[in-house]
Amino acid sequence: MADETVKTPLLEVADIKKWFPLKTLPFSEKKYIKAVDGISFTLHENETLGVVGESGCGKSTLGRTIMNLLPPSAGKVVFQGKVIQELSPKELREMRQQLQIIFQDPYASLNPRFTVGEIIGEPLAIQGKLTKKEQVQKVKEIMAKVGLNVNYINRYPHEFSGGQRQRIGIARAIILEPSVIVCDEPVSALDVSIQAQVINLLKDLQAEMGLAYIFISHDLSVVRHVSDRVMVMYLGQVMEMADKEDLYHRTLHPYTKALLSAVPVADRHVKKEKLMLKGDLPSPADPPSGCCFHTRCVFAQELCRTQTPELTEYRKNHFCRCHFADKNEGEYHEDYKN
Repeated sequence: MADETVKTPLLEVADIKKWFPLKTLPFSEKKYIKAVDGISFTLHENETLGVVGESGCGKSTLGRTIMNLLPPSAGKVVFQGKVIQELSPKELREMRQQLQIIFQDPYASLNPRFTVGEIIGEPLAIQGKLTKKEQVQKVKEIMAKVGLNVNYINRYPHEFSGGQRQRIGIARAIILEPSVIVCDEPVSALDVSIQAQVINLLKDLQAEMGLAYIFISHDLSVVRHVSDRVMVMYLGQVMEMADKEDLYHRTLHPYTKALLSAVPVADRHVKKEKLMLKGDLPSPADPPSGCCFHTRCVFAQELCRTQTPELTEYRKNHFCRCHFADKNEGEYHEDYKN
């Protein structure tokens, strides 16, 4: 029997870093905010990778760096076999047809001086492959696909609700029929009822168009609903990454356990154990020595304070950055409990 063919990743992120320099006094040591500090992963066709973590952990910066909207400080992003950072401006423009982004804020991400038709059709105008008449027809098709009334094509963004604006952003992202879309917290600014509609729309579009998503969110219940794999970030690093069910049911990292315990349960008869983190997120400009999570982890020992743990594969496709992940699986410390 022949061996199963290994699929080539659609997108490969290799040790990507994004450091922002801080202003310092002359002749003093240079300091950086390490927003993204050495992240690697792959993304395959029609797959959704969920990226979760607290505010300030570097999720959005990672998404923008992958898109090359922010040039990386180190590492590389390989898309369809080509290193994005090595592409010429012309090649980068052609590549952008296949790699798009949906922004978090449906208000700030739309130009208030453009009509809906102009906003959605702008990628077509930039690529310059269709006539004006063909562009208008394509825009109307995409508007109908995302649930917008085509008669609103000449209206302006301020005439739409938040959910409708996000549909405009989604339409703009898919009009060039991309392969990968970075979804930067696309539902966090919307009401809960509207969130469900937008998430279902994204899943329908994925099934219809064969899209791959990098879905950035701080809501673990949403991520669980949409993702195939989940990556947990903390202070610019990957703490844990695994297939969805394995991560949610066989959690290894104390940080992931604390995040999952904070997800509310709808059934009032179910009593859920709360795992409380100690202190606040440290500054990425002055991260702790050793394990960056040791200042908030009650499992921390002297080894954690002095030696940085590697991202290790403890089970098949289940990676964790913790010195004692294999010993603390499924266990909670009394200090975590509410």
